[in-house]
Amino acid sequence: MRRTLFVLLITGLLTVTAAAADDPKVEDLAWMTGTWSSANLEENWAIPKNGSMVARVRGFSPDGTTNMIELISIEEENDSLVLRLKQWNPGMEPRYDGFMVMKLVESKDRLIRFENTGEGAAGLAKLSYSRPDDDTFVIAVETPTGQEFEIPLKAVK
Repeated sequence: MRRTLFVLLITGLLTVTAAAADDPKVEDLAWMTGTWSSANLEENWAIPKNGSMVARVRGFSPDGTTNMIELISIEEENDSLVLRLKQWNPGMEPRYDGFMVMKLVESKDRLIRFENTGEGAAGLAKLSYSRPDDDTFVIAVETPTGQEFEIPLKAVK
């Protein structure tokens, strides 16, 4: 009897875990919240709330002037997460028409990966965020030509 209950309990836990992985929520991304910075980039992720999470991003030139503003939104859609982003040059001049639209391809503890859907602008092929430790936030990018690079940021306290 105990063995049967144990098997049912484990099976139930595995089913719940699998269902959670198949139905991601923006609240699962609370680990991204905060301000992250390097000499060239600053990202500020707001607390996930009501099915969405947003970030404001500023890029800096070597002389310290702002060279790019970016807005990112991650929203729950169709039992998954969708990332949209838009970039502007100084003076809020759009860098391209529309938004880049990316679909979720992987989500696990302190790691999330998105892939361009082909809708909207096509500036990035893949984009991921990870937090290998409490003070580090890493952005990994793949361009449409296959170039890959990482942008490590540190927590601003």
